Amino acid sequence: MKTKQITFAGLAIALAIVVSTIIKLPSLPNGGSITLFSMLIISMIGYCYGPTTGFIASITYGVLQFILEPYFVHPLQVLLDYPLAFGALGISGFFSKKKNGLIYGYLFGILGRLFFHEVSGLIFYTTYVGNFHDNMIAISAVLIYNASYVLTEGLITLILLVLPPVRKMLESIKRLSVIH
Repeated sequence: MKTKQITFAGLAIALAIVVSTIIKLPSLPNGGSITLFSMLIISMIGYCYGPTTGFIASITYGVLQFILEPYFVHPLQVLLDYPLAFGALGISGFFSKKKNGLIYGYLFGILGRLFFHEVSGLIFYTTYVGNFHDNMIAISAVLIYNASYVLTEGLITLILLVLPPVRKMLESIKRLSVIH
């Protein structure tokens, strides 16, 4: 990573931490909250610099989220809910050179995050529930719970991303971030 990439990623991570701490809609009782645009800020790193830098930065962000607000009930949840779930936002890097790449990268990143939160919830709940019928109820409940905050924030952000002035501003940020 070049110095400019490290600096940009560090500033973006810091901004995302501030946003996720200050601009937080009511948290859900067992973790998870809508933190307006923090996932977008992290996705921008991958979108600007590609998947390697995107994954490094987003995993770092996940680790910092765990340090600042740890919540887990099973040790495997630490890995799934923090570095892997937030790390999925680095998927945006695979779309860095595509038309509408930020929109697609962000969408796949949040779906990746939702996937890891879902696996985490399934491991926890199905371990303690036990029978098939109750496991099916647990699976549905976990999906509804995780989707309620990840997809809500994602939808709000996607609406923002399709606005022409916002798209132009984010494209300008990308151009400025890669100028040598």
